[in-house]
Amino acid sequence: MKRSINIFLAGIFLLASCKKNIELYPLSNVTTATFYKNTIDIQTALIGCYNGLQKPLLEEWKMSELRSDNAIMGNPASKSVPNRDLSDLDLFIPNTSHQGIYNFWISTYANIRNVNLILNSLNVNYSQSSGAMTSEASTVLIAEKDKKELSAEAAFIRAYHYFNLVRQFGGVFLVHEPLSPFDATSMNRTSAAEIYKLIIADLSYAIANGASLKYASIPATSLGRVNSWTAKAMLAKVYLTLNRKADAIPLLNDVIANSGYGLVATYGDIFSISNEMNKEILFAIRYKAGGIGLGSPFPNYFAPELSGTAVIIGDGSGFNTPAADLNLGYAATDLRKAISIGEYGSTKILYPKKMISPVSIVNDAENDWIVLRYADVLLMLAEAQGNSPASLALINQTRKRAGLTDLLPAAVNTVALFEKELVNERKLEFAFENIRWYDLLRYNSTMTTINAVQTIKNHYGAIYAVHYGKYPSPQPTLAQIQAYVTTDRLLLPIPQREIDNNTTLKIPQNPGY
Repeated sequence: MKRSINIFLAGIFLLASCKKNIELYPLSNVTTATFYKNTIDIQTALIGCYNGLQKPLLEEWKMSELRSDNAIMGNPASKSVPNRDLSDLDLFIPNTSHQGIYNFWISTYANIRNVNLILNSLNVNYSQSSGAMTSEASTVLIAEKDKKELSAEAAFIRAYHYFNLVRQFGGVFLVHEPLSPFDATSMNRTSAAEIYKLIIADLSYAIANGASLKYASIPATSLGRVNSWTAKAMLAKVYLTLNRKADAIPLLNDVIANSGYGLVATYGDIFSISNEMNKEILFAIRYKAGGIGLGSPFPNYFAPELSGTAVIIGDGSGFNTPAADLNLGYAATDLRKAISIGEYGSTKILYPKKMISPVSIVNDAENDWIVLRYADVLLMLAEAQGNSPASLALINQTRKRAGLTDLLPAAVNTVALFEKELVNERKLEFAFENIRWYDLLRYNSTMTTINAVQTIKNHYGAIYAVHYGKYPSPQPTLAQIQAYVTTDRLLLPIPQREIDNNTTLKIPQNPGY
């Protein structure tokens, strides 16, 4: 049964409040032909789309953190199929039928379909020829203000999905309206440039039409909903990815000066389940514990394997293990390390502690997954501005909270040194938040001294003796596993099912697969 999160406030559906009062609604009992008639129908459908963000996230850490230099597959000697699938991603050798990649792909497109149905019913449409969004009168009984804000939220969710798809796969299928199975057979992949046009149009629409209250004025029942500030920060990240730094700067400055969001006092408070949707969090994928099927599984996924109840009830799977070189990268005085990385047992097995909270039921944690926060805004602005005292001052804001000394212009006096400090700060600040991999991809085109392929090769070399050199027979040499990492394989393969199932068109596979 498909489920959506339904939040009640004064008889209407709204997104999760600070208490996250949640009920389940069986979408299988309705059809889109009869469902989207009024504001409540649209709100209910939109909550289903927010809920639909959870399923792709089950796989995304495998394709972001695990492929970066932050994490490793915890047991290199394991020959089990699930563990080998994870190791293949870690080593850049996934096959084109990799189940995790397919799961991410299909669940992402499923939620894009749900968003398209909402936007279509509201008569908010994207024109591929003009690269712009239009809004016309619709048959849904809804006030104009509600239509604008709800469609803005839907457009953001679609942009978020496509932003992840294009960074992981390159050009994908551009589906921006409801599509029949027959029509789908005549659709081929669209260029990455065209996908980015849609992303920019969606986020621009969300900026223009989304709620724009400052953080302190947002009702508790609306915390967690996408707003104009969320869209501005995400569009700035898109512009950075496209190396359009000048376009990103005014958006980031606006968020910093006018949104009311800001850094919380201590690093651990960001991730506390008693402090959810705090002023640092611009966007998070929300979870609700309580045995209703909406809790987060990640604490049990990421806790150490065979740790019993020492770390979390129900034991852990040992996934997303912190890499030794990341662990050693924190300064002794960096307060973030104790929050981000835990150690278990006499052998000090590492695990991503910031993602773990107590549970009463296995795979049913309260932790929201933070996607975009204010610290990211600060460091993106530093990146967009480049080496300058003003940029160092931005970096120093997160360093100060971490208990580190300020970076001084006299010491950081070249582009290379600035890039090194910024990249390292982002790595430590956002460890295990599914950010590092996307950062590495972006640095390839936006920085002069950082290269994703070489970074991963260096990572392999740094821990070959303690990890990669322990892979089962035939044991790969360091040179062999470093050779796996190529520019082509920075992209994932298009799922083979998409290629095989279309007998009408030839769907091109990404190079290197």
